[in-house]
Amino acid sequence: MNPSISRRLAVMFAAASFMMISITSLATYGLLKRELGRHQMTELTTRWDFNQFIVARASDSSKWPHVRDKLDSRTPEDGRVRYWVLSDDPAFRYGTPLPGMERLAKAPDGFSELADPAKHYPMKALTRTIGADEQRPAVHFVVAIDTTPFMETLRAFTVGLIALTVIGVVLVALLGYYIARVGLRPLERVANEAQALKPGRLAQRLRADHLPPELARLTASFNGALDRLESAYQQLEAFNADVAHELRTPLTNMIGQTQVALSRERDGAELKEVLHSNLEELDRLRAIVNDMLFLARADRGEIAPERVEVSLAQEVGRTVEFLEFVLEEAGMQVRVDGDVQAGIQTALFQRAVVNLLQNAVEHSPRGAEIVVTLAQQPQGAVVSVRNPGAQIAKEHLSRLFDRFYRVDRARSGSGGGSHGLGLSIVKAVAAMHGGSVFAESGHAGTTIGFTVATAG
Repeated sequence: MNPSISRRLAVMFAAASFMMISITSLATYGLLKRELGRHQMTELTTRWDFNQFIVARASDSSKWPHVRDKLDSRTPEDGRVRYWVLSDDPAFRYGTPLPGMERLAKAPDGFSELADPAKHYPMKALTRTIGADEQRPAVHFVVAIDTTPFMETLRAFTVGLIALTVIGVVLVALLGYYIARVGLRPLERVANEAQALKPGRLAQRLRADHLPPELARLTASFNGALDRLESAYQQLEAFNADVAHELRTPLTNMIGQTQVALSRERDGAELKEVLHSNLEELDRLRAIVNDMLFLARADRGEIAPERVEVSLAQEVGRTVEFLEFVLEEAGMQVRVDGDVQAGIQTALFQRAVVNLLQNAVEHSPRGAEIVVTLAQQPQGAVVSVRNPGAQIAKEHLSRLFDRFYRVDRARSGSGGGSHGLGLSIVKAVAAMHGGSVFAESGHAGTTIGFTVATAG
C-alpha cells in the first residue's frame, strides 16, 4: 500500500531537516573542536613562556634543586598540568618520564600528545628547546595539560547535538505531517465531492471556489473531462436513437410490404416485385452496417494501408467520371482546380470525394457548378468542394461531420447515401490519412473538405 501524501511530505520534511541540522551540527562541532584545541595551545604557550625562565636561569647544577622546587610548586596536585625537563645529563632532568617520552627529545619542537596510563584521554604537550648556558647543556622543556575537561566538554556537546538533532527531526516530521494534513484538506474535500458524483447526474461538477490555484486548475481539468464525457454520452444517446431510426425505416418497409404480399394470393410477378423492393431495403441496411463498421475501425485508430504517391487531380477526375450519370441527371458540372501529389489509399480517397460530391449535388440548385480545389498547404494536401446553396448557420458547421447529424432548414440530409453517415466517413478517411476536416459557409455557397498529410 502506497503511503499517503501527508506521510510522504512528513518524511520529506524530516529528511530535509535532518540534512540541514546535521550540516549545522557538524559545522558547529568542528568550530568548537577547533576553538578548544586553540584554547589548549594558548594555555600551553602561556605556561611554557611563564616557566621557561626558571629553567633558562639555572646555568649550573647547583641551581637545579631550585628549579625542581619551583616546578613542583607550580604542578597542581590533580596532575592537570605537568612539567618535564629532558636532557642527556641526569643532573639537569626533571619529572618522571611517561612511556614514549624519549621521542620528544629527538622530535622537532612543537605540540604533541602524550599517553598517560592514569588518564582516559592523552595529554596535550608543548616541547621547546632551551639553549646551553655555562655548565647546563641544551635541554628540552616540556609543558603538558590534561585534555580530559576539553574532551568531556566536546563529548557532552556531541551528545547534546545528537539529541537535539533527533528531537528536531521528530518535531519537524510531526509538524510537517500536521501542516500537510491541513494543507491537503481542500484536496480531501475535492475527493469527497468526486466520490459523491452519481452516474445518472451527468450535469454534476466539482466546485472550484475557495480552492488553491493548483487544485483549482486540477478541478477545472476534471470538470472539463466531465463536460466532454457528458457531451460524448449525449452524442452516444443521439447516435443510438439515430441508428434505431435509420434501421427501423427499411425494416418497417420490408415488414409492411411482406405483410401486404401475404394478405392474399399473389402471382409470381407480384411476389418478384416485393422481393426486389425488399432487396433494395436490405441493400440500404447493408450500406448502413458497412459504414458503421468502417467508422468503428477508424475510431480504433486504423490508418490507411497501401498508400501510393499519385496525382490527386487524376483521382478526383476518376471519381467525377464515376458520378457522371448523377451529375447529368442534376444538370450539374464539376470543375477541378489545381493539383497535388500525395500518398493516399486510392479507394478510401475516392470514397471521401464521392461523399463530398454527392453531398454538394444534393444541396445545390439544378444546373449549378461544383468546384473541387486541390492545394498544398503546411498542414498537407487540401481537398475542398464548394457548391452554391443556402448558408449554413455557424452553430451547425462544427457538427456537420457528426454521425446522423442533419441541419433541419439548411440541409435535410447528408451525403454518402441518405442515411447521414457520408460526412462522418469523410472525417474518418481524413483521420486515417493523418489529416482533418473543415467546413465554411457563406452567401456565396458552402465549402466542405479535408486534408491529407504529406511527407516532409
